[in-house]
Amino acid sequence: LSTQVAAALLLGLLGAEGRCFLNRTQEHCACYNLSEESAGSIVQCLPAAVVEFWGGELQSYAALPIRDPDPAAIDMLRSLLVRKIVFGNLLVPEQLLARVLRFFSYTHVRELAFESCVFVGQGDWQQMAGQELPVLALRFHQVRAAPLAGRERDLSLLGSWLQALQELTLTSCRVASLPCAIGRLLGALRSLDLAHNSLGDESLGAAFCGDAFPQLRELSLRHNLLSSYRGVCRSLRLLPQLQHLDLSQNKLLPAPGSSCQWPPTLRTFNLSSAGLDEVPTPLPPSLEVLDVSHNHLHAVDISLSFLKKLFLSQNLLRAVPSTASCPKLDTLDLDGNLLAELPWQEVKRLKEVAAAGNPYHCSCSGAGGLQALASRGQLGQGWPQDYLCQSPPNYRGRPVGSVPVSVAQCHPAAVVVPICLLLALLGTAG
Repeated sequence: LSTQVAAALLLGLLGAEGRCFLNRTQEHCACYNLSEESAGSIVQCLPAAVVEFWGGELQSYAALPIRDPDPAAIDMLRSLLVRKIVFGNLLVPEQLLARVLRFFSYTHVRELAFESCVFVGQGDWQQMAGQELPVLALRFHQVRAAPLAGRERDLSLLGSWLQALQELTLTSCRVASLPCAIGRLLGALRSLDLAHNSLGDESLGAAFCGDAFPQLRELSLRHNLLSSYRGVCRSLRLLPQLQHLDLSQNKLLPAPGSSCQWPPTLRTFNLSSAGLDEVPTPLPPSLEVLDVSHNHLHAVDISLSFLKKLFLSQNLLRAVPSTASCPKLDTLDLDGNLLAELPWQEVKRLKEVAAAGNPYHCSCSGAGGLQALASRGQLGQGWPQDYLCQSPPNYRGRPVGSVPVSVAQCHPAAVVVPICLLLALLGTAG
């Protein structure tokens, strides 16, 4: 192929009329339904750092011979400023991708993303054996392709590149299993996002086998088919560097008395929208951030020496949990529970408290405590508009911030007694 056609294939030459549009301010260029006739508009994308190609199919190019680029083509590819390329709504022959992917070794592209694409056929990845690419982040969203199971040989041919990959995203791709071999190839991977897939408890253990993902720091398993809290713990216990874990939007069943040990490096744990009636145990002992919002918790009893932020919004709490067993806690989110009052002694030491959307009893202590927190800048977003009185009846629907809590109104004895004493002294003097 000529230099122009090879470059067009690399940048997403498609099968229908279209053109490219450059936003110079954002250094972003979007191309729609390009053809050979309109490929010249790619020139507009030369100043862009991010280039997107949307619509069409590449099947008509699958059988074309693609030779290695000549020196002029290599110089052209190396001069490109693009750092991220997005392919969207495309039918992609894997055979073509296997032959074109090596062209990226001459570019400065760091991130490659596929959105709503369909991969067809099976490519010969032999040409990628030993090939290194500058791409460090690989993202697939709503992509349809052959299952990864049984593709170990193809993956091994990509080993030189995959061993340097740092971020991998496979979201909404119907992933039901992940071969152990992938984790062992991805030795430098730091972030793995597997949200909105079909991973179950059994397949999870196979994916995170021994020696897999040795550098993984961040893992998202949000919205899969996980149900066993203890099973997830056992599957992930071998990840030596894991710091951030997202298990939200799974229907987890707690396992009381479980002896499983989470990775000691775990600092952030998201268990929101997990159908929990109680906080599961054991929790990772070194947690600094815990999110158990949007569950069905009636009570919370947590003892974590390093915990700094606790998110309990949208639960069924009627009382503020004790913070004494979390000495480093500075942020507490209690929005949308059933609290009638915030106990001053529990929350006064915190830097930030969010407690909007609760049915407050606007007594002197209830309203006064919230107003005192607000005056000290400790209440988070939502004050004063989302803090309303539920009782007593004469204050229902009224903003808590407008409830009078002066000393004369809330503590009349504190005013009357000194006055009486003063009058008595005056009478004696008279």
